[in-house]
Amino acid sequence: MVIGAGLPGLAVASELSRHGIPSVVLEGMGRAPRRRAGVPDSAAITERSELLRLLRGYASSHALDVRHSTVARTVKRGGAGSQWVIQTELGVLRADSLVITDCPQNQVRRFLRSAGISSGLDIVASLKALGIYLVGVTELLAPSTREIIRQAKVVSDSIAGGRLLLA
Repeated sequence: MVIGAGLPGLAVASELSRHGIPSVVLEGMGRAPRRRAGVPDSAAITERSELLRLLRGYASSHALDVRHSTVARTVKRGGAGSQWVIQTELGVLRADSLVITDCPQNQVRRFLRSAGISSGLDIVASLKALGIYLVGVTELLAPSTREIIRQAKVVSDSIAGGRLLLA
């Protein structure tokens, strides 16, 4: 399950697809995602726009399950094998892995609290212990396009290999 249908989410879904692993991409969590401010140069904007266009094309041509109008309302662990149970306005989805993308860390903390998960001071260690992956999640500014792609590859390789690893 990939939460976030922007560039990071589509990059993860595309990388998982290349590994033969199906995924469901949801628009965001709780409500429409808030984009972070930043003042990238025109070359970075052009690069990001072109990559997003290519990823959308890949998602369409490979019939990736991208649900632009669906958000994760709640997430909790449950069921056999400690699967993730994701409640959406359209029903319940289950997943073995959870990838959260493209949101500030404070939104991730709020989301985890709503799921009854205490992240403590070290959110990275807490998430690693739970098997949650982050891509494009930072404190203030959005990461570069190159960094997002690197993180997507690391996370998809980790999920494909069955290892717990954070980007």
